[in-house]
Amino acid sequence: MLQIEHLTKMYGDLVAVHDLTMTIEDGDIFGFIGLNGAGKTTTIKAVVGIHTFEEGDILINGLSIKSNPTMCKRQLAYIPDNPDLYEFMTGIRYLNFVADIFGVPAKLRQERIDKFAGGLELNRDLLSPISSYSHGMKQKLAVISALIHDPKLLVLDEPFVGLDPKATFTLKGYFKDITDAGGCIFFSTHGLEVAQNLCNKIGIIEKGQLVEAGPTEEIVGKKSLEQVFLDLLNEGESGTTR
Repeated sequence: MLQIEHLTKMYGDLVAVHDLTMTIEDGDIFGFIGLNGAGKTTTIKAVVGIHTFEEGDILINGLSIKSNPTMCKRQLAYIPDNPDLYEFMTGIRYLNFVADIFGVPAKLRQERIDKFAGGLELNRDLLSPISSYSHGMKQKLAVISALIHDPKLLVLDEPFVGLDPKATFTLKGYFKDITDAGGCIFFSTHGLEVAQNLCNKIGIIEKGQLVEAGPTEEIVGKKSLEQVFLDLLNEGESGTTR
């Protein structure tokens, strides 16, 4: 579903991501891990078409985000770590606005709004202006808006930040529904325990370069993901390779 091929992204003379290659297949929940500034958000913004990049390509279901950005974006949904919403709108108006963009029929959009807003316990607040929402409520609204057009690829940057434990559990269930239907999830997180328990595949990035990627059980082995991550960082600082 998602192929990142030799991606290089620069900010002036700074190489933010260097020669990054990864594949996220149908049915995958792929956790992307790294320190602040390692290149996670830059990679994610390149995947969803926000950032241009100097070298390589990104394919979504075989289509290049460079040459077919609109077709690619129709198949994916993106939730940033701090969603920018139209706060002058009510929640329901915003959801209908997003559904209009993706051409979701009225009956189907209402069914999905009822399902996801009910599951995330936001249905009673949809008539209120977004400006009155807490951070967690805005995050929930962003999740609902991302799911309303039934994306095949869900891309998220720190999706659990701001969510209460019940909403976090519900979102994990939505992840499973998407992958069971043949879609895939690609998300960054600092929650190593969450990644270890939720993801079937993991990628670890350090200073813009991929240092480890593959099935979670193969990477972790008998250790915790936290220990694997710290070991890799120590090896990088000492100049050794695994």
